[in-house]
Amino acid sequence: MRPTDRKYSETSEWAKIEGDTATVGITDYAVKQLGDLIYLDLPEEGDNVVKGDPCGEIESVKAASDIYSPLTGEVVAVNANLPDDLDNLAKDPFGHGWMFKVKLSDPGEVAHLKTAEEYDQFVKAQEAR
Repeated sequence: MRPTDRKYSETSEWAKIEGDTATVGITDYAVKQLGDLIYLDLPEEGDNVVKGDPCGEIESVKAASDIYSPLTGEVVAVNANLPDDLDNLAKDPFGHGWMFKVKLSDPGEVAHLKTAEEYDQFVKAQEAR
């Protein structure tokens, strides 16, 4: 089971909420689907991100995919070393593989994200297709 201290989107991003800030990354399922990672583009500090909108890009040897912001707010920190060390993302997507932190402009948006259990069920349904 995935960490229960965060919420999940159907586009496979996770958000760990601490006060009015969310740490954001992509799930192990997303990493597995992508395969060998080769490129990562993240938003910059000061950027405004909007729930459901693309805010970055990740590429592997077999696919490219947008990274969608699970919540709306201002980017207040970026894991600047991550694009140069994609192994951290591949090996530890819920820890060292965090991508950016967002100061939430609408904390109520969190209610629309999935719990770990709901996300696990979503992944099982995707894999059954």
